[in-house]
Amino acid sequence: MFSPVTEAETRQKLLRNVKKEVKQIMEEAVTRKFVHADSSHIISFCAVVEACVLHGLKRRAAGLLCSNKVAALFMKVGKNFAPAEELCQKVQELEHLVENSKQNNSPLNNDRSRQSKLANLSPQALKHLWIRTALMEKLLDKIVLYLVENCSTFYEKEAMLMDPVDGPILASLLVGPCALEYTKVKTADHFWTDPSADELVQRHRIHSGHCRQDSPSRRPALIQKRQSSGSIEDRPLTWAREYVESLHQNSRATLLFGKNNVLVQPRDDMEAIPGYLSLHQTADLMTLKWTPNQLMNGNVGELDSEKSVYWDYAMTIRLAEIVYLHCHQQVNSGGTIVLVSQDGIQRPPLHFPKGGHLLQFLTCLETGLLPHGQLDPPLWSQRGKGKVFPKLRKRSPQGSCDSASDKEDDEATDYVFRIVFPGNQMEFVAPELMDQGVNLWHPTPRKTSCSSCSQNGSSDGSVNGCNQDRAPLKLLCDTMKYQIISRAFYGWLAYCRHLSTVRTHLSALVNPTIVDPDVPYDARGGLSVEVWGSFLKDCSAYEEQEIQRLVYFGGVAPTLRKEVWPFLLGHYHFTMTEKCRLQLDEEMQTIYEQTMKEWQGCEAIVRQREREKHAEALARCSSGASVERGPVQRDSTISTDSSLSSSSEHQNAPSQTDSSSSTQQEQLDMYLINLHRIDKDVRRCDRTYWYFTPANLEKLRNIMCSYVWQHLETGYVQGMCDLLAPLLVILDDEVMAFSCFTELMKRMNQNFPHGGAMDSHFANMRSIIQILDSELFELMQQNGDYTHFYFCYRWFLLDFKREMVYDDVFSLWETIWAAKYTSSDHFVLFIALALVEMYRDIILENNMDFTDIIKFFNEMAERHDVPQVLMMARDLVHKVQTLIENK
Repeated sequence: MFSPVTEAETRQKLLRNVKKEVKQIMEEAVTRKFVHADSSHIISFCAVVEACVLHGLKRRAAGLLCSNKVAALFMKVGKNFAPAEELCQKVQELEHLVENSKQNNSPLNNDRSRQSKLANLSPQALKHLWIRTALMEKLLDKIVLYLVENCSTFYEKEAMLMDPVDGPILASLLVGPCALEYTKVKTADHFWTDPSADELVQRHRIHSGHCRQDSPSRRPALIQKRQSSGSIEDRPLTWAREYVESLHQNSRATLLFGKNNVLVQPRDDMEAIPGYLSLHQTADLMTLKWTPNQLMNGNVGELDSEKSVYWDYAMTIRLAEIVYLHCHQQVNSGGTIVLVSQDGIQRPPLHFPKGGHLLQFLTCLETGLLPHGQLDPPLWSQRGKGKVFPKLRKRSPQGSCDSASDKEDDEATDYVFRIVFPGNQMEFVAPELMDQGVNLWHPTPRKTSCSSCSQNGSSDGSVNGCNQDRAPLKLLCDTMKYQIISRAFYGWLAYCRHLSTVRTHLSALVNPTIVDPDVPYDARGGLSVEVWGSFLKDCSAYEEQEIQRLVYFGGVAPTLRKEVWPFLLGHYHFTMTEKCRLQLDEEMQTIYEQTMKEWQGCEAIVRQREREKHAEALARCSSGASVERGPVQRDSTISTDSSLSSSSEHQNAPSQTDSSSSTQQEQLDMYLINLHRIDKDVRRCDRTYWYFTPANLEKLRNIMCSYVWQHLETGYVQGMCDLLAPLLVILDDEVMAFSCFTELMKRMNQNFPHGGAMDSHFANMRSIIQILDSELFELMQQNGDYTHFYFCYRWFLLDFKREMVYDDVFSLWETIWAAKYTSSDHFVLFIALALVEMYRDIILENNMDFTDIIKFFNEMAERHDVPQVLMMARDLVHKVQTLIENK
């Protein structure tokens, strides 16, 4: 037997889980206008409802020997309740179809309607078949309500449905989901937007956990989706299918060329394997893909571990990176092409089958390059044949032309094509090389060019002739060498410009001096009790910078936070003696008490005025005078409030002027507005946290009212209570929390709408992520351009308070405060970037847009690995500091 407290906690946990899943389903129904029947939210919902229904179920109610307790329960209910009887008939029909399908091992061809009904049942749907079917048939809420009304028959006394409060609540929660319509149509974005954030993170952990480390000798896999972590073999089945479907004509890219059985030799110790070669073109990119035939079915699940290595042999080549195409035509084959990239690296040769496919590929490539680029030399157009190879003949030793009878024998069989863009033909050649008189080789269709000496050499074996034939090829090699050198130079120049950009835009975001966590000793242990005790005994034992370093790299021991936080926030100075600190506390106590008296007196006036207005309104309603008299004039209200104010203060001062009365009235109105806002936010501030009892909520209200009274020009803004709450939890003292909150708001006040810091945060985030992670920045621009970073608004406004649980907020805040003196006064930017970078692979793999990323981070709130986030943030700061120092 479990204790009553444990059973109550179990019931509350079950009910919270149901509320969470119902909320997810209803939000999906509102935002997406539909809910898919196989949605992960539906599966989770069915699981938690089943747990609630089975909680505390009597053994005889479920059947002593029955393995499916839900089925036994619903069948027993169906004997006396018509909706449950209807559910039993539908589920038994589905189970019969499933059983027949397993026995026959083939679809039911005779009954089309039954076949379609069975096809809609996924493996996940069969797991909770009874609950899911009751939900789809809109019977679940009625059956659960019947169980609640007759709970004594089926449940033990500690069961959830026996509880007089939790049972009816559960039945009421199920009404909403049962009223929805569920679709079975697979939408275009079903696989990408349906999974929850938890599911996406879990998938990523599984895939990255099985990611193999390729050996240096193995050529890395080129088929990737935005450099995602995890190999293709570990990805879901749908991803492989999507890749295979992308090889054909689709709405995202135009298929220019496609040919099967193109041979590629991935490694020297392997034989050539056949595959599908395809050329794709988008608005700004041309891509060449080669995929082994073994993968063209798109079904990774059917491949064993030996065949799965074919994913590593697949190639995806951006044509923008290719400079030269070496074409070799053999007598007994369809030809070979070798792609040479800008850095001089050759890609594996592509061996075409017979039938003119090499020429067809070059024709499609040339067509795709137009109008901005072309092949040099270009293909010729011949009447009746279309595109043909250019007729480039060998040079004779004397420079004379060959006779017409030898024309066919002298035609070149090997070609070197260059991909050029007419407006940028000389872009890769350094000016100093041009000054030296280097002659670049620019072949033209009607002039002689390079040919293969081995196949078309002169019959007399003349050495002079061979050397002259090799001259254009030597110039070509020299040109490639100069281009590689110039690219290295311009790469270095681009890096220098990049550093200049970093210094210009990011130097103000970090401290110029890099603080080492290991010097003079390891600071990752944080500020310990021993170190802090030594500091309090003798302030000269540790410098302020050393204390800040310990806090930045290791945090503060939880038992010390109440003592250390006033120093970190600026209430105390590190050089203060104990006597000075006590004197400062006394002064702050006096200020706080005086402020309390002032705003409480004002509150009494405001409350009295509200009561009189309320009484006057009631009198008007009862006498019917409200219609005749109309609205009360402003002047009369002012005079009434002025008299109330003077009488409450018991002053015998002369009557005030109209201007002073008006000023006092404005002050009262302004405070009244702020008072209502404070009362509303205090009541709902972290109600589930253990600390906020009614007495502590009253402390929170007193501190907030005191602060607002001193800053009526800005007033109260929603979110200030969130910033004050953690301080009060740690300090547990009104006066100290008030002083520390005042110091904290000196920095945070500018983040609220009346300040301008938020726009600066967004601009700095753009600069940081554009420099440190350009790929992610490009994705943000492409998917609706959410580089405005509005999804970070709540992060910056509340210093990530709503993104973490309280213990993590404590660690994160003290690191932010110490970072100002250790690494960066803008450390919150690097925490935000660390949060994004922690999930960058998930964002890239799922191609998230603005709505997706907001939904993802809202679901991940209070579930982040904060120590990992802080470590990444510190590393990012160090990275920027190192870039600026150019080490």
